Amino acid sequence: MRPKQWPKNGFLLAALVFDRQLLHWEILGKSIAALLLFCFLSSAIYIYNDIRDIDTDRKHPTKRFRPIPAGQLPLPVAYGAVLVLLGFVFPISYWLSPPFFYFTFFYMLLNLAYSIWLKHIPIVDIIVLASFYVVRVGAGVVVVQVAQFSPWLFVFTTFLALFLGVGKRRAELSLLAEGANAHRKSLGGYTLPLLDQWITITSTLTIMTYSLYTFFGPGMPPNHWMMLTIPFVIYGVFRYMYLVLINQRGGSPEEILISDRPLQTALVLWGAGILLLYYVFYNA
Repeated sequence: MRPKQWPKNGFLLAALVFDRQLLHWEILGKSIAALLLFCFLSSAIYIYNDIRDIDTDRKHPTKRFRPIPAGQLPLPVAYGAVLVLLGFVFPISYWLSPPFFYFTFFYMLLNLAYSIWLKHIPIVDIIVLASFYVVRVGAGVVVVQVAQFSPWLFVFTTFLALFLGVGKRRAELSLLAEGANAHRKSLGGYTLPLLDQWITITSTLTIMTYSLYTFFGPGMPPNHWMMLTIPFVIYGVFRYMYLVLINQRGGSPEEILISDRPLQTALVLWGAGILLLYYVFYNA
């Protein structure tokens, strides 16, 4: 079920925080419920992917230790877990909000298309990886029922997700070296210099779009105070680039998130700045 990857579903809370609905308890409860449902849905997808990729995962230096390719989890139990999780997620999603149900169903279909076909196509695989994050944000928007969610946040999320996706592919290509194409066909369409250029482009656009959001996004705190959070985003992007390019990490962004103290510090300070500006100083 990979609970270490659940923090990625935190993107569902973007609408809650940036629409200043965090202190509305009913909406907060719905957003948390949506977050948990996406965690269970993503877990069902992870299990299915491990079943489908069992042969290639057994040849991978780290994925071969996962319970399914390692033979620790019987396949009938894995299939049963997928059915139970989906049977729980979809009815509750529809009860929570029909539009949210449509997002969960689309997310599942997109993941299936990615697992079966799209992940083998260079460039497309990275774009689809990035779209998973954008879908999460959209799912959070329909739960909160935001009338006008800033398009700048969607654009920022898109480039941030592309940045993470390119970093993930670079780390995989660096780790697997000559055996990369055997594990994932799309890796045969990449080179390290090409991915390094894409990292430069996407990191630049990530910082630029967030900076523009702090100035031009609707409902901003007065006097452009949101620009004070830009340095934390810059540091977070630079730190991730450092870990990918120098420390040869990045194959699993969520692992970095839960293990790298400097990056965690930057995220905490950025989050604290957002909360202070939106919920303390906004109406001061």
